[in-house]
Amino acid sequence: MTNSKTYNTTAVFVAACAGMAFFGVTMLSLAPILGKLGAAVGDGALALPSTMSIGIILGTILFGPVVDRFGYKWLLVTGSVLALAGIQGLARFLDLRLLHGAMFCLGLGGGILNGLTNAVVSDIYDDDKRGGRLGVLGAFYCIGALLWTLLNYFIPNYNVPLNAISVVMALFIVFFCLTSFPKAKPSENVSVSKSLGLLKYPALLLFAVVLFFESGFEGCSGSFTVEFFNRTTPMGTKAATLAMTWFTIGMMAGRFPLGAIQRKLKAVGTLYTYLGVALVGVVLYTLCNGATGAYIAMTLIGFGVGATFPVVLGYIGGTFRNQSGTAMSIAIFIALLGQFTFNKLTGNAFALGKYATLPALMFTAVVAMMVIIPFALKFTKK
Repeated sequence: MTNSKTYNTTAVFVAACAGMAFFGVTMLSLAPILGKLGAAVGDGALALPSTMSIGIILGTILFGPVVDRFGYKWLLVTGSVLALAGIQGLARFLDLRLLHGAMFCLGLGGGILNGLTNAVVSDIYDDDKRGGRLGVLGAFYCIGALLWTLLNYFIPNYNVPLNAISVVMALFIVFFCLTSFPKAKPSENVSVSKSLGLLKYPALLLFAVVLFFESGFEGCSGSFTVEFFNRTTPMGTKAATLAMTWFTIGMMAGRFPLGAIQRKLKAVGTLYTYLGVALVGVVLYTLCNGATGAYIAMTLIGFGVGATFPVVLGYIGGTFRNQSGTAMSIAIFIALLGQFTFNKLTGNAFALGKYATLPALMFTAVVAMMVIIPFALKFTKK
């Protein structure tokens, strides 16, 4: 571990898990309430997710160089405050311009929280524990997303869940302020030239491409699965929507035992085992014609893609320890480009009625990851 005498590892890990849970809320913040917002402010509400995406991308770009140079604590507090401001904006504003401002704050804070929590967990654990702890961290993303979805399922007035989440976030922000975190990286390791110099390493770029396909897979399946099942199966909208909950449950089930599985199968064996499960899930996804098959398929898919981000970010954090924040910032930024690209391709295909494009893209993404991973590992050893 680094800086082991200046902070409590368990306290930092708890803080990171809380931050990641908040990111889970951020990513699904609009999904349960967009229709209600649209009814209140008009069709302009449909542009709110794009505003949040801009904030997430900006937060992802900024967090790495900042935490490497200045440390984690106050950027974690800042990201959390921005996310909290966005949540409160959603709860209180019905003016479209103010809502766009709230969504930008929420996205910016979420982008910071996602990258920062992965980077700090990578820094505080050694190679033998890093992948497993990143897996548990990723499971808290699922917990945040799932709890947010269930709160809105059972409580029709979306202001109540928004305010409840705000209280929890405010309490954890106080906890963050009272917690010691790892110090900033040595100043000689942090500069613009050294940050740009990371782009010359094939291992980082290849792992980033793996995350490009992973994020693209998660993006298009998350955005279009409900519409796909509505169009290609006799499932109703409510049953199709529930399929996404099974995806989250599957991912959470895959991430909690990741450390134990990785100790037995090693990182590469773990990745291929999980991706093999995802491939089976995609095949079933393509063939299913009812709710039961869809739920099994989405559980397998969620489980199968649950290892990629934790294991790959573990490799990146271990390989580029002196600039782990910046390296992860680059990788996650490229991953977000994958999400944008796959969403765009799927959206265009659906507009033309080509619904089979979605499972085809999902299948392609899994196969591409399986092909690229050995080359990335080869360059890592060099």
